[in-house]
Amino acid sequence: MDIRFDNAGVDYGTRTALFPLNLTLQERRIGIVGLNGSGKTTFARLINGLVKPTCGRVTVNGLDTVGDAGKVLGKVGYIFQSPQNQIILPIVRDDIAFGLKARGYDKTQVDAAVEGILARFGAGHLAGRRAHELSGGELQMAALCSVLVTGPDILILDEPTNQLDLKNRALVQKTIAGLPESAIVISHDLPLLEDFERVLLFDQGRLVADAPAAEAIARYRELAG
Repeated sequence: MDIRFDNAGVDYGTRTALFPLNLTLQERRIGIVGLNGSGKTTFARLINGLVKPTCGRVTVNGLDTVGDAGKVLGKVGYIFQSPQNQIILPIVRDDIAFGLKARGYDKTQVDAAVEGILARFGAGHLAGRRAHELSGGELQMAALCSVLVTGPDILILDEPTNQLDLKNRALVQKTIAGLPESAIVISHDLPLLEDFERVLLFDQGRLVADAPAAEAIARYRELAG
């Protein structure tokens, strides 16, 4: 993973959502923390081009998130805070297959890829289930499979343990820890980030701490008061 912010920032009219910053991200596990409205989600969405910089530029593995937007979307998967909102089709198997069909895979390739990704996460039992019947943890697994089946190198997860019970939270934490892909995790669940190599703390649109997890989390606790 090689993500570079070159004086990149975001303004919405007269309001600055993210002040310009210069930064390189190369660690395998990176956490993002901050109070609501601090700029952390804007920062994360700059990485896959969901938000465009109003100044400077962002590159992902050498690809510009504006000029190479389509290629960047193929490199960076994003799981939203409410995964049910990004599950398009009612049956889990069909939803996972959707992105592959859009890329022109034939039926044999699609079936093999869907079966493979479900097996990878021990989620084969979800294949025929309806999304609205799934638990919070199962929804996260279904969304994870739908995103990772297309082969991104980097995964961004927005509050992946939000509103999960202890059992499902543990499942999601274990799954994130075992991912071979690089992962960037936005979370208020601080224990989830304790083993991460690097944590970024945002406050009022500014990056105020960039440190190993223990140090950045301690700063966040002070800030949250």
